[in-house]
Amino acid sequence: GAIDASNVLKPALSRGEIQCIGATTLDEFRKYIEKDGALERRFQNVIVEPPSPAQTIEILKGLRDRYEQHHRVQITDDALAKAVELSTRYITARCLPDKAIDVIDEAGARIRLKSMVRPPDLKEIEEEVERLNTQKEEAVANQDFEKAASLRDQADKLKKKKENLNKDWREKSKEKDGVVDAEVISEVVAKMTGIPLTRLSSEDAVRLLKMEEELHRRVVSQNEAIRQVAKCVRRSRSGLKDPRRPTGVFLFAGPTGVGKTLTAKTLAEFMFGDQDALIQIDMSEYMEKHNVSRLIGAPPGYVGFEEGGQLTEKIRRRPYAVVLLDEIEKAHPDVFNMLLQIMEEGHLTDSFGRKVDFKNTVVIMTTNAGAGAINSEFGFAPKDTDTNYDRMKERLQHELEREFKPEFLGRLDEIVVFRSLTEENLKQIVEIELSKVRERLGEKGLALVLTDDAKQFIIGKGNATEYGARPLRRAIETYVEDPLSENLLQGAFEGHNTITVKMKEVGDQKQLDFEPSTVEAVTEELAVVGAEAS
Repeated sequence: GAIDASNVLKPALSRGEIQCIGATTLDEFRKYIEKDGALERRFQNVIVEPPSPAQTIEILKGLRDRYEQHHRVQITDDALAKAVELSTRYITARCLPDKAIDVIDEAGARIRLKSMVRPPDLKEIEEEVERLNTQKEEAVANQDFEKAASLRDQADKLKKKKENLNKDWREKSKEKDGVVDAEVISEVVAKMTGIPLTRLSSEDAVRLLKMEEELHRRVVSQNEAIRQVAKCVRRSRSGLKDPRRPTGVFLFAGPTGVGKTLTAKTLAEFMFGDQDALIQIDMSEYMEKHNVSRLIGAPPGYVGFEEGGQLTEKIRRRPYAVVLLDEIEKAHPDVFNMLLQIMEEGHLTDSFGRKVDFKNTVVIMTTNAGAGAINSEFGFAPKDTDTNYDRMKERLQHELEREFKPEFLGRLDEIVVFRSLTEENLKQIVEIELSKVRERLGEKGLALVLTDDAKQFIIGKGNATEYGARPLRRAIETYVEDPLSENLLQGAFEGHNTITVKMKEVGDQKQLDFEPSTVEAVTEELAVVGAEAS
């Protein structure tokens, strides 16, 4: 029979017996107060807007002394300005001054913790004292009392030195000697958001300048595609990209099996050190209108509303990412309306009304539109590859204009047309795929050697114009990995350290022969194979 707080307050408020100031969010006001008209009319609504960046800096200056005393650090004016600038740009789900204050607080705690770390000398002295005590006990047990006394004196001296160091360290840690500057603020925001904002180290800069070389280790040919993607990443890391749009928006077009998806995976691995950092969505799952809402989350009242969107939730948790939308031409037209907002404004609103930031993502869409016409007309590239590529690019451009709306194509940073693969490219791909097999065999102490005839046999079996390089992988699985696995299970390679794969003719049929042997200095050979595979 208890009454709620609103019915307790209303009589007193109507008689003017109490003065009351309430604070709530707009959502809670709409949910609890607005539906009670009698309670709502007894309050005067005052909408408090977030302060501007300039006002936030003044608020932080007023709070600075309190945080300096609490963390025993000094906070510079540059740090305050940087906290407002970076939190406004990268922490989009919260408002000023709250997010800027959190950044300052965390930066102060970070510097304070660094000053509280015990000096390494203290640990070394403690270990030395422990060692001397052990030696002293051994000397006493051996009745070598003169040595025991000497060791005791050494230990006592070290203990006094330890006490002095400990005292100095504690006194220094009490002093206000830590400084929170703009660089520390960048480190904190980078840690909070997962976006690299600190200055480029010389090692990172050299790696970015050699990005094309790194990507070419996995992706064969496709110089134009890799060059465009590398430029986009360098522009972003140097801080020169348009802050309102994603880092890059690319449409990868061309025949199937030429490396479009692999380029996106390799880029994710280069940027994050892990292929799993790639957010990959197969757009064939979004061909129907009712599936489109899965990207941003189901509307209120529908099953799955609490789970959030498959795309928006992943970006909220990893805002610095490579987003791969595979086979974009299969998506429902409503998906393109969402993509237009990402491509132009750099954000998307999910089913909870939260603005999800895409400004630090590389959005890559792949399409096979026009691939059938290209394969039938061109097939594998002839000797005059540049002329062939230009013709293919022109033909593909017409196909894309037929498939996609002009407003979609116009918002792309670049339409990257992938080349068809040549015979030489196929040989390189075979080597890359075989290096993976060599690496796995190397773990079992076996080296794998293929003759040129054997490699040519694999290329012949996996050379399918309309499917690009994918049949090569299947050919290696069928003609190399399957026989190897059977031989390994049968113990055919026991006592040997090298497997030589040759081509032989059995009647009218050609097949691969796996010949085990023992080669001296195989350890060095396996090390070379492992280095090549990596």
